[in-house]
Amino acid sequence: MYKIFRALIALLFPALIALLLAAAYLQYHLNRELQLSSPAETFLLSRGTGFSAAVNQAADLGWLSNPQVLKVYGRIFPEKSAIRAGEYRVVAGTRVGQWLKMLRDGETVSHQLTFVEGSTVGQLLDILNNHPLLAEQPVAAGPALWSAIGVEQPLAAQPEGLFFPDTYDFQRGDSPAMLLRRAYQRLIAVLEEEWQSRQLGLPYESPYDALIMASIIEKETGVPSERGEIAGVFVRRLQRGMRLQTDPTVIYGMGEDYRGNIRSRDLRDASNPYNTYRINGLPPTPIALAGREAIHAALHPVAGDSLFFVAKGDGSHQFSATLAEHEAAVRRYQLRRRSDYRSSPKKSGEQH
Repeated sequence: MYKIFRALIALLFPALIALLLAAAYLQYHLNRELQLSSPAETFLLSRGTGFSAAVNQAADLGWLSNPQVLKVYGRIFPEKSAIRAGEYRVVAGTRVGQWLKMLRDGETVSHQLTFVEGSTVGQLLDILNNHPLLAEQPVAAGPALWSAIGVEQPLAAQPEGLFFPDTYDFQRGDSPAMLLRRAYQRLIAVLEEEWQSRQLGLPYESPYDALIMASIIEKETGVPSERGEIAGVFVRRLQRGMRLQTDPTVIYGMGEDYRGNIRSRDLRDASNPYNTYRINGLPPTPIALAGREAIHAALHPVAGDSLFFVAKGDGSHQFSATLAEHEAAVRRYQLRRRSDYRSSPKKSGEQH
């Protein structure tokens, strides 16, 4: 029995030594630093790329001196070779094992894109469809947009104004549709939350009506503190059966025909469904992306007696309760415009 045991030891010992040496050799390669040529580099792993192909890609970049060792490692430990596609930022000093863990955990680079308040869907799609980091999977405007982004029962057929303006994280290769779907879901959540806490007695039949109003408020003021007061003017006009008579809706309805100014004939144009100088009530759809503050203002208008407002030329407005007061304000601020007239307030640090 003792002889058999000694024979087994004699057979197994070399194999055990070889195994230990192989493990040490593998660990040595995993502990080596990647051979980057700069302090930080990007490793872009396309969808469908396998472990061996990823190792070859790194070797082609000069990061690895012996890729065959890692390929053997991947075959021995298949659970450690499950890697995720994406864009990775790798810094100098990163060890091979750390890099492989990054690929397994999907520690990809996150980018950001801001949907700006007051933008139209057309402007938003132009940015998304031409973004260099997003997938070349363009989304077209119009009702067909909903099926493209996977929304079966949207709030309205026309997508204008139905995306929440915010900053969204994304990864290289994500689709425009994915970002639009997230922005739509965010809009629905914010609108529902604000609708539930709305004032009573407002002239809206649905949250969508409030969103239309919020989009007008968003376009009418560059001064955040005025949003509630502007909402108050529009709400009182609706309650009294007065037309909104707001230029941004006219401009939106003019589309490409707008050349920087509104003419008298544009205000008389009854064929423009957004011409609030001719139509009663709200326009048929929102005219832009409205932020939470504008939505809140539409649902919490400031009380008062003002029914008119006019731009003062510094980004703010003069509010008036009577037509006579309003006409006087128009003469003061519009007919004799200041030399530095501007429709939006000066930003911090901006020069004259």
